[in-house]
Amino acid sequence: MSSLYLGSAADMETLGRRLAAVSRPGLRIHLQGELGAGKTTLVRGFLRGLGHTGRVKSPTYTLVEPYLVDNKRIYHFDLYRLADPEELEAIGVRDYLDGVSLCLIEWPERAAALLGGPDLLLAISLEGEGRRLRLSAATARGRALLAALTPQLQE
Repeated sequence: MSSLYLGSAADMETLGRRLAAVSRPGLRIHLQGELGAGKTTLVRGFLRGLGHTGRVKSPTYTLVEPYLVDNKRIYHFDLYRLADPEELEAIGVRDYLDGVSLCLIEWPERAAALLGGPDLLLAISLEGEGRRLRLSAATARGRALLAALTPQLQE
């Protein structure tokens, strides 16, 4: 597990860009943290890092927002308002978690049984004026991602 202090929203977005630079298709990244912790800001940086230039919004009401960037499928889930995990079955969640698409999932604990485990878990907590980010890898792919990201965190 790695821990990192981020002092601003710009730092969170930069981390998202750096994470995108070392990401590979099929990764499942879970983002945990209270409201306002910076989960969507990190996702915005991630998408910008891949080359997305359009608007990035939290899919709080739609549950998932799809993106196609440079022939890569990225799905941004926000499960904050998920009333019942069966809602994910209704939208075909298994099709999104296809092992090819990149999936960034906010509030994954609301549907953990359906989602399975992440490759990488990012737990964000408020700390002073900034945020504390704890990164933990749960799979070999997650460990490879974290190993590739670590040198960038030291820049």
